[in-house]
Amino acid sequence: MTAESTVPVPAGQPRDAGSSSPAVSVLPPRTATPGYRFPARRPAPGPLPALPLLVADGTAALPGTLALAGTPHQPLLAALLVSAALLLRPFRPPRRLPGVLDELPAVCARVAVIWLALAALVAAYAPPHALSARTLLLGFLLHAATGCAARGLAHHQRRRALLDHPHPALVVGPAATAQRVASAVLRHPRSGVRPVGVVAGEPDGAAGLPVLTTGEEVQRAVVQNGVRVVLAVHPSVRTRQGPLLRALAESGCAVWEVDADAPSHAGRDRLAGFACRRLEPGARQPGSAGKRALDVAVSGVLLLLLSPVLAACALALRVSEGPGVVFRQERIGKDGRPFTLLKFRTHRPVDERESATRWSVADERRMPWFCRFLRRTSVDELLQLWNVFRGDMSLVGPRPERPYFVAQFSSAYPGYAARHRVPAGITGLAQINGLRGDTSIEDRARFDNAYIDDWSLWQDVCILLRTAAALLRPTGS
Repeated sequence: MTAESTVPVPAGQPRDAGSSSPAVSVLPPRTATPGYRFPARRPAPGPLPALPLLVADGTAALPGTLALAGTPHQPLLAALLVSAALLLRPFRPPRRLPGVLDELPAVCARVAVIWLALAALVAAYAPPHALSARTLLLGFLLHAATGCAARGLAHHQRRRALLDHPHPALVVGPAATAQRVASAVLRHPRSGVRPVGVVAGEPDGAAGLPVLTTGEEVQRAVVQNGVRVVLAVHPSVRTRQGPLLRALAESGCAVWEVDADAPSHAGRDRLAGFACRRLEPGARQPGSAGKRALDVAVSGVLLLLLSPVLAACALALRVSEGPGVVFRQERIGKDGRPFTLLKFRTHRPVDERESATRWSVADERRMPWFCRFLRRTSVDELLQLWNVFRGDMSLVGPRPERPYFVAQFSSAYPGYAARHRVPAGITGLAQINGLRGDTSIEDRARFDNAYIDDWSLWQDVCILLRTAAALLRPTGS
């Protein structure tokens, strides 16, 4: 695959312009996956199985019970101690394999909470037998030391296993970039990943790993090498190789997006020094049920409350501008799927080409005063509440774009295609930070990806509140 050329495009937020150009699949839906004959689904490789850490945290509490020797009801207190150690342990295994010193603060904090809670329980129900400061200190030290040592041993065993039997990997992307990333990963075997081939559109003639250019070659490499990890090293990979990535993920491979160039990537994981993030093609986003419930509740209530306003705007546009008050345009949503976005029509394009390719008409002086008012107050966007209620969009998320510009921005700006991991939104983190209108697409993509990486339901609520506050002081778009 050759590197895509950068297409210069204006920076800003698209406004009215009607279009029906072909959709661009950023991450094809499940039905678009071709018939690759990969092995049956296997468990995706993880950094560390849960059982070794569970055993380590449970047994670490046993030496601490020695400090309770001579204490009344010692068996009961020991059972409570072990139970608390298991309940307060982190249930999500770390993706990176930390060392003893890395986990020391977290382990000590958990152990301190456990022993203080045990002391408070004894003091509340058996005051004459309250635990002394010496008992608490000794129990804490024994428990913390054993916990750090046990977890460190589990991580060490996992690290040795990865050094002896690293996960075979395919590197997907432009040949030159993929070979560079593969060489760096091979120089750092502690990562536990061993690239065995490069998947590219065409070989570049440079020395390195074998370059696989056809689906048959990829299938053969996966079967013969037992590939378990896939590294996507260029943003365009999600557009051009989306079906392949989905098929590999469905067969049990862990798919990672590796930032080969920009050190400021939002990913929190590292692979041989490269920032990376785990991709879950087609997987349901964490918290999506709560997010969808918020969307339905808020959009439904707002549609009922604002229905008189919407009807008045539609009537005013019908009287002043004639028929066709609702503007419909194809936009790209989650996983590259197109949908029809609704707005009040404030501009009538000359033809479909202008609708599909013209960036913005917000400064057209020939626009009637009422249409300028709708734009300045963002009232023309309120019809998108119906898109949210239907499920085409979300209240909060990256703003959707036309297929024509999605194709250009995906090749020109690293990380732009990754915005389509979640549903498009009416507002988002980029918008409340002033990235509306003719502003940087690169900055907008960075804020959108940061929102996705750090998503929480409370963050959605905060963005909605800040958007509502901004509407009280409209600045136009």
